[in-house]
Amino acid sequence: MASQTKGTTRRRKPAAKKTTPVETNGQSEKFPEAALKLERTFESYPAGKFTHKDVGLSADQVMAMYRNMLLQRRFEERAAQMYGKQKIAGFLHLYIGQEAVSTGTAAALEIGKDSVITAYRDHGHGLALGMSANECMAELFGKIDGCSRGKGGSMHYFSKEKGLFGGHGIVGAHIPVAVGIAFGHKYRETGGVCVGFYGDGAAGQGAVHEASNLASLYELPVILVVENNHYAMGTAVHRAFAETEFTRHAVGYDMPAAVVNGMDVFAVTKAMQDHVAMARENRSSMLEIRTYRYRGHSMSDPQKYRTKEELESKKDEDPIIRLKAYILEAKMSDAEALDAIDEDVKAEVLASVEFAEKSPAPDLSTIYEDVYEEDDYPFIS
Repeated sequence: MASQTKGTTRRRKPAAKKTTPVETNGQSEKFPEAALKLERTFESYPAGKFTHKDVGLSADQVMAMYRNMLLQRRFEERAAQMYGKQKIAGFLHLYIGQEAVSTGTAAALEIGKDSVITAYRDHGHGLALGMSANECMAELFGKIDGCSRGKGGSMHYFSKEKGLFGGHGIVGAHIPVAVGIAFGHKYRETGGVCVGFYGDGAAGQGAVHEASNLASLYELPVILVVENNHYAMGTAVHRAFAETEFTRHAVGYDMPAAVVNGMDVFAVTKAMQDHVAMARENRSSMLEIRTYRYRGHSMSDPQKYRTKEELESKKDEDPIIRLKAYILEAKMSDAEALDAIDEDVKAEVLASVEFAEKSPAPDLSTIYEDVYEEDDYPFIS
């Protein structure tokens, strides 16, 4: 489907069919005499197919990607520890195992010009876009120096500077927002695109399908991305969906779509580059990125829905280990230098915990701030 994934904003009209006029509600319509047929293929971005040169990355950029993926992993591990110590309240959804998705996406975007919006598993996306570990950890602690000034917590990261519009807790409800952001890019002629992430469980939400239809109808610069980690909370995909190939969902909205191995950062980068190019031409599209989370849905998840054997087998596909092996084989670095990067990242994350501990809690006087655009909104007294 190479021609479809790189198509223009104009849709190709289907071949003419022999029709017979019929009357429906007083209006003449053309009814096909022959059976309707549909044939579609979807681009695939498998692991191991693309090198850093294929996606236009330098060795230094690859090393930066590796460090950022490690930062996401160590940040999440430390966050889990702090949750266990009751330093973090509420829900906590970890991104461990999915780091190639966020990192490959960030590599394909113009950060600050483009927009990203996701669901509640948002820490990795924030760090990939360049948010600091300090502001991210402080937000988990509910402190004023957090990225959402301590008001959002784990599920509601936000950065105007980086173009991150959340972090949303209602399953699938942010995808209409993603389409609205894309409409804003097109209306204002910013040249930016919006990438809207949602999980496989959200793929069954009505709001997602309504938004997908409008995105295609209005030819908006949006990429709708299913982060398929195989389990919606504890329900396997095959138990919840009659059509488990999410790329096929795009057919109903006349969107190009592709399937991506989300455990390979270069595969994600290449897919995103191709689909961002389409979005810049106001051609909406869909990506199914198949990934895997190594921790539970949230911290309270006993994970009884999958076997230990399945989990261990998936660890062989770890995106960080895969990239580390690539770096060593390409002689971009050596094991000692990579270990030093890991130690540096651990120190950065530990420092973010200290920063969050020392940051003050939001003052009660801030309760009405960041609610309305106008500082003197009439309902604030």
